[in-house]
Amino acid sequence: MKDRKRNSEAGITLIEMLVVVTIIALFAGLVLLPMMKKVDTAKRTAARAQINGFMTALGTYKLDTGTYPTTEQGLKALREKPEGVNGWEGPYLQKEIPKDPWKNDYVYKFPGDHGDEPDIISYGLDGKPGGEGNDADIVSWSND
Repeated sequence: MKDRKRNSEAGITLIEMLVVVTIIALFAGLVLLPMMKKVDTAKRTAARAQINGFMTALGTYKLDTGTYPTTEQGLKALREKPEGVNGWEGPYLQKEIPKDPWKNDYVYKFPGDHGDEPDIISYGLDGKPGGEGNDADIVSWSND
């Protein structure tokens, strides 16, 4: 009788374990999924902020040199004086040119296709032009 009592109190049952796992899964579904959506939104916001920072630095570069860097010179011209450029007073960014939040290089083009300013693009999560949701491009000429 003593052995039977000890065995029934010795550990947890499969049903108890399943209840605990179910509770953890419900918690993860209710808490972690909405948090993951916030991470995606934060990355898109960070890319937008970096592009806006580039545009500000490029404006200062243009004031000093009279023009924006060419596509070939790229964003690197904000940190290192390009050959043959007069009036360069940089560096125009305090730190190295960052990658976008998805660890891809920003695409820089001047002259751009969308007005008198350069085009700067982050291709989003998939790293390819176009896309929707987290794969959508973040661009300098639109605040979408």
